Amino acid sequence: MKEFFHLSENDWKNVYQLDDKQISDLKQAKLGLPSNAFLAESLLSQGFEIIPIISPEYSKTLKENLKVVHSPAVLYVKGNKKILEEKSIAIVGSRDASETALKFTDAIAKIASENFKVVVSGFAKGVDKQALDSAISCKGQSIIVLPQGIMTFGSGFKNYYKQIIDGDVLVLSTFFPKAPWKTELAMARNPIIYGLAKEIYVAESSEKGGTWSGVVDGLRKGRKIYVRNPAPNEENANNILIQKGAIPVDFSGNELLIDRIPAVQEPDDIFESEVHAALIGRSLTAKELLVKLNLDWTPQKLNKNLKDLDFIEIVKKDKNFYKLKGQASQTSLFD
Repeated sequence: MKEFFHLSENDWKNVYQLDDKQISDLKQAKLGLPSNAFLAESLLSQGFEIIPIISPEYSKTLKENLKVVHSPAVLYVKGNKKILEEKSIAIVGSRDASETALKFTDAIAKIASENFKVVVSGFAKGVDKQALDSAISCKGQSIIVLPQGIMTFGSGFKNYYKQIIDGDVLVLSTFFPKAPWKTELAMARNPIIYGLAKEIYVAESSEKGGTWSGVVDGLRKGRKIYVRNPAPNEENANNILIQKGAIPVDFSGNELLIDRIPAVQEPDDIFESEVHAALIGRSLTAKELLVKLNLDWTPQKLNKNLKDLDFIEIVKKDKNFYKLKGQASQTSLFD
């Protein structure tokens, strides 16, 4: 981290593709580093580690999938960091998943573990928790991606102490270490789950929410996403995702050949998870958001879609800035 803050503004801009707003935030963070030294010391003394984006220990998979401009500047972790170097899969789906979806999750997690692939999960109930528990049950390795600060996961560290000590579980957060669980953090965590995985399996999805927006966004970016082929009487959006270009698979993860239409190149959805992630701790103009979201839209089209999102508020200054409701802008990496 010391080396990163000693880089010039040109290096921040040219090497890490940071915009003027991000560089301004980094300058403020640099000024605040002395006052945050105590927090950093507390983190390290409790066995937590801080991995900046310039570190060779930073996940290459995350950087490849999200690109540098969308990758979090810092990872807060506890556990076996070598897990970040292994092949990985994510199994995603509803918090209120059906029994069929949970059985699929169990099967895929166990197959992945038997093939020495890390299972990435978000520690929500339903599919996330099933994926983690199934991997642990057959001594597989897992990454828990938190929707909160890493220092607030006390009960989780107690429950998974043995797996962490044995090197089978890595706990990871991208948020302020003392941040409590929040809905917006849960949404902002979703792109990190997808980003840490080489392969993505969808157990069950509705036509809205984090799983849906994450999968549609992944398809738009050309990622291969595998979706459980649903039975004819199931009430979910799995078939819709398959028609959009996701690959149908059976309970063993084998691809199925069925008729489908090509993936949609520019879905009408504003990808809620990416908007959440882009606005965590900052306010941005429409043009700045377009760059962050990598959308080939006009500012007018983005403005229109942002108005439909109930977690966004507009701050009127010399320009219109968009921010998450009830959240102040971050001026420090530790704020």
